[in-house]
Amino acid sequence: MVKGLLIASFDFTEAYEDEFHDWYDLEHIPERQEIPGFGSCERWIGVDNSKHAIATYDLDAIRVLREPAYKSIAYDNLSPWSKRVTAKCARILRFEGTQILPGDESAPDASGGLLMVAINVANEKEDDFNAWYTEEHIPALLEVPGVLSARRYKSCEGTHRYVAIYHLLKPEVTKTDAWSNAINTPWSSRIRPHFQNRIRVLARKYERSI
Repeated sequence: MVKGLLIASFDFTEAYEDEFHDWYDLEHIPERQEIPGFGSCERWIGVDNSKHAIATYDLDAIRVLREPAYKSIAYDNLSPWSKRVTAKCARILRFEGTQILPGDESAPDASGGLLMVAINVANEKEDDFNAWYTEEHIPALLEVPGVLSARRYKSCEGTHRYVAIYHLLKPEVTKTDAWSNAINTPWSSRIRPHFQNRIRVLARKYERSI
């Protein structure tokens, strides 16, 4: 079965940090874990900016987000707490997409880091862009020690059409020579100038303070 993904990413600089984490941990994530079709619900904190947060939700299929169970807690039916906290946050990205590579893979266990890359691409370069990802970029990164998984998603709506997420043993994997060699190729250099609206966030696994 083709998997889906929901990503919510915020800059919570203007929110109270303790309340932001309490809201996520005590209400927002537990609500979604009760929804049929939701799988792994993970939280991440930005490496370069600790006020950037990412939540990733594996879905059995993207249709889960269109069903009554999810609609009852989302969109116009957000809780008062959700409305109060999110009103203080700046949205970095909200993305709903279907897994296009490999198609049916779930989040791996024991990940300490995540790289999220959201991109649009010029229409005339889309075929080359997708071929680069499928034939070179993803396979090369999967060979890098410490890369646990690499998945791509496509959306038909929202601000970004494509997202790739990479689960890492730790964020520092992206600083290695092996990573650099994998991403710096002639094909990469040819396709990068055609990226549009790129969002790249490197994050570490969120751990709740006691």
